[in-house]
Amino acid sequence: MPTHPETRPDNHEREALSQAASRGDGDAGFRLAVLCLTGQGGERDLSGARRALARARDAGHADAALMEVALVANGSGGAPDWREALSLLRRAAVTDATAAGHLALIEAMNIDADGMPRSLPALNPLSEAPRVGIAHGFLSPAEARHIVHAAADLLEPATVVDPRTGGLIAHPIRTSRNATIGPTRESLPIRAILNRIARLSGTDVQHGEPLTLLEYRPGQEYRPHHDALPGMVNQRVATMLLYLNQGYQGGQTHFTRPGLTVAGRGGDALLFLNTRPDGRPDPDAEHAGRPVTAGQKLLATRWIRAEPVDPWTMGGA
Repeated sequence: MPTHPETRPDNHEREALSQAASRGDGDAGFRLAVLCLTGQGGERDLSGARRALARARDAGHADAALMEVALVANGSGGAPDWREALSLLRRAAVTDATAAGHLALIEAMNIDADGMPRSLPALNPLSEAPRVGIAHGFLSPAEARHIVHAAADLLEPATVVDPRTGGLIAHPIRTSRNATIGPTRESLPIRAILNRIARLSGTDVQHGEPLTLLEYRPGQEYRPHHDALPGMVNQRVATMLLYLNQGYQGGQTHFTRPGLTVAGRGGDALLFLNTRPDGRPDPDAEHAGRPVTAGQKLLATRWIRAEPVDPWTMGGA
């Protein structure tokens, strides 16, 4: 006889963890939050995860405190609330060195009370067909390092979208490694950077796919391709590339149709449009990441859609 969902062992685990968390067990609260976020033992429950993280944070669980900051800032399980997230980070920073580092990075940013940039570097046009522009000094060295540290432990062989199924598959067109910075890893500094990307690109922060860290080592490349996806209803209308380091050789970003080659420096941001004004993919936006010949190239990419996206359905937590 099949087991009813409400009596499955995993559901009993959630209940047991909830009871332990209510007694002040921070590890239990954090474990319960993870189950709620991943959907183990029942439905995915983002608001339940937020409640569990708050209990764990009150019990002194440092990782739970940082994860709660991320979810409050990006609106997972509730409305996005930068001010509340900043308040939580300040509280965590009193006793946790990692939180203190995040706070110091935030306090060095030129942002307003809602985490939005007060000013932006100029976007210098490089091409009209396709539309390409570069902003020098978009990231500070500390911000670039923070992005790398947020996902370096997740790096794995990169994949591409299968046009037949929409799933991710390995393909020789792309030989780098990548890692998705999902909602639970969107620290407050990263959220501020995403706000900056949205403002520079003239888009809403909720339209962006999760930030993705890319690593290229000697011989690795991304052959000519389009970021717009065939038959996609909610199309990738723009791409922002963030150059996170320098000191490597090769690895230029090359746009094949106009013959434009860009060798970004660490901290630069490259913005280009993937679609034409009518929303159709722009064939002129074909581009490639040329092979790295020496050293290690680190990038982050933010694909921006025409409409809001749910980051919880896009891989990476």
